[in-house]
Amino acid sequence: MKKITLLAVMICCSIASNNLQAQEYWDKIKAEKSTLEIDKGYLNLSTKSFQLKLLKSSQTVAALSPVVDKTFDFTPGDRLSIRDKDGLYHLGDINFRIKDASGAWKNYSSAAKRASVKELSVSGTTLAAADLSNTFPAGTPLTVKRYYEDKNGDLVLRFEITNNSASAIEIGALGIPMVFNNILEGKSLDDTHAQNVFFDPYIGKDAGYLEVKRLSGHGPALLLLPEENMPFEAYRPLLDDITPRSIVFEGFHEWMPLSKAYAENEWKSAEQWNTPTSLTLAAGASKNFSLKLVLVDEIKNIQKTLIEKERPVAIGIPGYVLPEDVDGQLFLQYKKAVKSFKIEPEGALRIEAKGKNEKGYFQYKVNGKKWGRARLTVTYEDGLEQAINYKVIKSEKDVVADFGHFSTTAQWFDEKNDPFHRNPSVISYDYETKKQITQDSRVWISGLSDEGGAGGWLGAIMKQLIEPNKEEIVKLEHFVDKTLWGGIQYNTADTLKYGVKKSVFYYEPTLMPEGTYSKEVNYKTWAAWDKKGSDDPGRSYNYPHVAAAHWTMYRLARYHKGLVTNHTWDWYLKNAYETSIAMTTLAPYYAQFGQMEGTVFLLILKDLKTEGYTEMANNLEAKMKARADHWRTLNYPFGSEMPWDSTGQEEVYMWSDYFGYNDKAKITLDAILAYMPTMPNWAYNGNARRYWDFLYGGKLSRVERQIHHYGSALNAIPVLEQFRKTPDDFHLLKVGYGGLLGGISNITEDGFGPSAFHSYPETLRIDYLSGDYGSGFFGYAVNTATFITNEKDLGWLAFGGNLKEKGDEVEVEITTAAKSKVYIGAKKIWLTLDAGTFQKVSYNTKTGAVKITLDPKNAYTPDAYLRIDQDVKLSYEKVRGAYKIALKTKAIQIKL
Repeated sequence: MKKITLLAVMICCSIASNNLQAQEYWDKIKAEKSTLEIDKGYLNLSTKSFQLKLLKSSQTVAALSPVVDKTFDFTPGDRLSIRDKDGLYHLGDINFRIKDASGAWKNYSSAAKRASVKELSVSGTTLAAADLSNTFPAGTPLTVKRYYEDKNGDLVLRFEITNNSASAIEIGALGIPMVFNNILEGKSLDDTHAQNVFFDPYIGKDAGYLEVKRLSGHGPALLLLPEENMPFEAYRPLLDDITPRSIVFEGFHEWMPLSKAYAENEWKSAEQWNTPTSLTLAAGASKNFSLKLVLVDEIKNIQKTLIEKERPVAIGIPGYVLPEDVDGQLFLQYKKAVKSFKIEPEGALRIEAKGKNEKGYFQYKVNGKKWGRARLTVTYEDGLEQAINYKVIKSEKDVVADFGHFSTTAQWFDEKNDPFHRNPSVISYDYETKKQITQDSRVWISGLSDEGGAGGWLGAIMKQLIEPNKEEIVKLEHFVDKTLWGGIQYNTADTLKYGVKKSVFYYEPTLMPEGTYSKEVNYKTWAAWDKKGSDDPGRSYNYPHVAAAHWTMYRLARYHKGLVTNHTWDWYLKNAYETSIAMTTLAPYYAQFGQMEGTVFLLILKDLKTEGYTEMANNLEAKMKARADHWRTLNYPFGSEMPWDSTGQEEVYMWSDYFGYNDKAKITLDAILAYMPTMPNWAYNGNARRYWDFLYGGKLSRVERQIHHYGSALNAIPVLEQFRKTPDDFHLLKVGYGGLLGGISNITEDGFGPSAFHSYPETLRIDYLSGDYGSGFFGYAVNTATFITNEKDLGWLAFGGNLKEKGDEVEVEITTAAKSKVYIGAKKIWLTLDAGTFQKVSYNTKTGAVKITLDPKNAYTPDAYLRIDQDVKLSYEKVRGAYKIALKTKAIQIKL
């Protein structure tokens, strides 16, 4: 296998086309006239924490380095000689909108037309200053002066805005471009992890901040904090910056303390994170707006640093996706007490004060009362406002049940004589038109394969792992027999057997009757594969979907009675095994990369061992070890068909951990934590970075940060796996559980699972295609669990349950949909059920005793199968390593 680099990796034609287009834009930028006057030289400045390099002409930032690592630059300074043109933003620029004489909003930008700024004299802690008037059109009624200041070693970026006119002026929008080095174009994976950053916004008003983190996940990280009159009200994409956005560049955004002018116009159809505001500046008046730049030694210490800098900190339990049956908790810490709360929409949340704990946190009980987005605005005694955005959902059980029903009804495709043999199946769906997608120019969308086409049926099958439903399973059995086996997956006795097609829908009009293809669909694109292209089994990423389907049906057939009847449990397990092997033989190139949902191969291996299928287990383990051995040779083994990706990490971590390659497991986890933040907003909390899949699986197709795309729930798998190994690392639990519940946060009230949520402030809603949602639901299904922990600052907590303390007893009522997994951090004990469900679990803090309560039996589940990862002896028969427990008509309690 070859070493994976961004330049050497063989990628599909879509990416090649995208990169070619991006390169053409870069060439155009290079050809433009330079206006930033780099040749005039630089100002080199420093604080205790930073080395700052400014261009003399513009006094915009040319480089920003931490003193502890002077070779690293947070900004795209390595492209300064290319990005030295009008209209390209740099750190230190400013945008604003004010009303002109006619009452219309007019835009101003220091980046639009470059000109030398007027240097101002400085003294004391001011490092550099300039009047930016030359960068704005003549007659601009506002004067803007910019200051770089040293404040106890931190760096303050301050803008002083003065109204020079004879009348008051309304500033309807104000934005400070956040320009950091997230341009991955043309770099190897080694280069990107050494040189580049990603950044995440907490759009939390006065308590907001921006995290800037190196791709390696190593410190120091950079925090931008409000210093003066700089609430984080909105986060606007800078689409006018012509740096080409693509799969290797997400784009830049700006921090906005004022956004009313956009909310009234471009964003008027969307509900914003915060109430948009404007500012009226009186004639002759001035106002300062400033940000503070602070270094953090490690990502997990961001909240600690916020407290040290006297910023408000909020910690939500189990996060900010709040099921209606969960008693959520909110912990607030700030130097001032809480004055009041405001809940929008009214009645969406209920909040109850629980006092102040010994560590200084104000504690509240929070319940979700109305489905949908909810904003809690906290006002402190000093007037500071903090916005915390929740998403209230139904109980996890009801969310999952709705999803299963929607998938197997509205998305159930059973059109007789379908020429592509897709019937019956759970097919892709357009929630806007309320129609199934039987044709799309991206043929996989309607072709039941790839992530964007397999998402529907994969999600429907994985749902059965959590909440099996006989009626739904019968439909899925028909799907397996008529569409999956022998359709999507080759079943003939030849060299392609167990191979998985790229799509069963294709565009080849010469082979099909006239009228087969809609004239309303543009099939003149690279994505309209012909039959040969669609039949190709060489894309490894299609195999985990099929393997997961076989494996889930095996589990249902093996551990329940009468749920699956079309094949025996061993038929499904052997098919899962053969599919896993076929990936390595029929799709060997892409199989060298970590696969999304690749965790399923480890689950299959464990079940092969449990069943005593030693030869198959040894063969599968050897195949997977060869892949892991290859990853071990790479510094950053997260390649994929994309130049940079956030989905290979899941499987790379799981196998590295399994084979004891702890160094690679840690490198992988560190990288995950660099693009998966925890913050008081349901959309960004645990949200793994992905910004191009709306192009391949969405209806609104554009490069845009996606909110809880499937990467959130998949990356939660290794994060929570690591938490069980290191239960004192609370950061892991917050991040992992944010991603886990993020995986179901976008399911609609009636059960539709969308590909992701749009983050641009003009949209802020789900995408209307089901797309690749099923991959994320896989992550939720195999990873959903209850975690009980005693956190040093917050006390006893439950993620996935309602906790009560009764003397020495900590009792947790389980609220997850599956109710099948519980981890107790104090004992490092992991309890799992192959069948049956937990009702309650209790832990005695004095004796260490654990008691579990199992729900009654039902028609398909007469027995529970309990696994305990510690040496615990129970008086029940052990079957395949699990205690087989006969369930009763009433709940039963067992003491461990």
